[in-house]
Amino acid sequence: MSGTAQDSGPERTVDEITGDGTAEVEGRPAATEPPAPYVSSPLFTRVVPALVTEGSADGYLLRRRAAHLDRMRELTARKRAAGASVGELLAADYALHHLDADLRWIETARQRVDELIKEIRA
Repeated sequence: MSGTAQDSGPERTVDEITGDGTAEVEGRPAATEPPAPYVSSPLFTRVVPALVTEGSADGYLLRRRAAHLDRMRELTARKRAAGASVGELLAADYALHHLDADLRWIETARQRVDELIKEIRA
């Protein structure tokens, strides 16, 4: 069911979750999605072509690494901020863990970049 409401300010659309929608949301924690066989993150899809086309693949990876470290510092500061909710802490932890995994992948890519370029150009 939906409708409109207006308190102070512009008219707003108000949506209400249906019984089917409630059942779907309540069933999500029980459902397990299988891990993807291959990752298709923006980092991977941008880094690999850049490694081959850019003159300094190592320079590109180092810039990505620096950007990740900057973001990790921002998230850590948010976690330490007074009044951060548990939801904000969980979201920051999730992002930090993913950034950490990306950093480990960047280091692996730096070690393998020369082999990758040879393989692609062969």
